[in-house]
Amino acid sequence: MSIRLLLGDEALAQGAIDAGLSGAYGYPGTPSTEITEYVQRSPEARSGAIRSRWTANEKTAVETALGMCYAGKRAMASMKHVGLNVAADPFINAAISGTNGGLLINVADDPSMHSSQNEQDSRLYTEIALVPCIEPANQQEAYDVPAYALDFSERHRIPVLVRITTRLAHSRAPVTLGPKRPQNELSAPTDRERFILLPSNARRSYDRLILQQRDFL
Repeated sequence: MSIRLLLGDEALAQGAIDAGLSGAYGYPGTPSTEITEYVQRSPEARSGAIRSRWTANEKTAVETALGMCYAGKRAMASMKHVGLNVAADPFINAAISGTNGGLLINVADDPSMHSSQNEQDSRLYTEIALVPCIEPANQQEAYDVPAYALDFSERHRIPVLVRITTRLAHSRAPVTLGPKRPQNELSAPTDRERFILLPSNARRSYDRLILQQRDFL
């Protein structure tokens, strides 16, 4: 194990890399930008082992990550709080369709509007979508959360929202790194019809999502 001095954004990104991440997508916006930047600078991304791209907007970031997780891989999309407004459609629908590989939606809220046009609480979106929300309290937790959240996502086949705030995203602290996990192999889902949100499929999936709520506690 090693210790690094990391921003909260960087700790979250490193934690995802070490948890077997295969794809990281995002749209730049303070205070979330450094998450995707860190992945792009990593040896794993530079070698091509992890695919990391800026996308046209936050909606396409979530959709691209969702497509990768459908193939059984672990993926994440990162944005600031107002970006979740743009990504709301695929985010909410992903809760109904469910996932295959692990899927993280990292959202950096900006209380007091240090670099934003408004102040929003992204946790409200998790109440609409009925998905779990995990909030790390410090940089070490920001590093530890991706492994737990990706395992949870795969176990329950549900996207997980990871919420951080400006003070955590842009402050540094020593972080103890753990062992690296291998990436998932490609694995096609056996029940592909749940990803086609026709009303007949969506109603069944929504009933399943409601029943799952007790498992998220």
